[in-house]
Amino acid sequence: MLRSLHKWCLILILPLLWITGTALSPKPAFHPFYIGVTEINHNAADKTLEVSCKVFMEDLEEVLKKTSRKTVDLSNAAQQQQNEALVNQYFQQHLRILVGGKPAALKFIGFEKEAESVYAYFESAGVPAVKKLDIENSILHDFTPEQINIMHVTVGGQRKSNKLNFPAHSASFQF
Repeated sequence: MLRSLHKWCLILILPLLWITGTALSPKPAFHPFYIGVTEINHNAADKTLEVSCKVFMEDLEEVLKKTSRKTVDLSNAAQQQQNEALVNQYFQQHLRILVGGKPAALKFIGFEKEAESVYAYFESAGVPAVKKLDIENSILHDFTPEQINIMHVTVGGQRKSNKLNFPAHSASFQF
């Protein structure tokens, strides 16, 4: 009796684990939504824009493999230098910020992994004040047309947000 119960548990549970990606299988985990979050904070004391971008690690790895034609494993410490260059290059191509109509140079600080996500960090120096911020954000648009990019901008303690559904890729913020 116990043996047959064990078999039925395996028959019912293993396919479910495989579908959700929690079992060790060659099939990557599926997630039903594709969202990236970009946070931009104006640090008035340092006269900088602090930028962080959060995306699903699996999605970023896939698009980096496609665009670079290299093996990409963002968790592999041996590939850290290559990974940093690829992440920086990708975000520099897909995120542009204009402050008062002038391009903000984004200096890559680095990236880190957290569970299933990757955070990429940037900073733009020499930004004493922000009255208008224009953003072009096409992060992971080349991965899936289902991509949604949410942006939160904080200036002088005032936070404003915008959501971009593919194919939209630009937003403006007034302060």
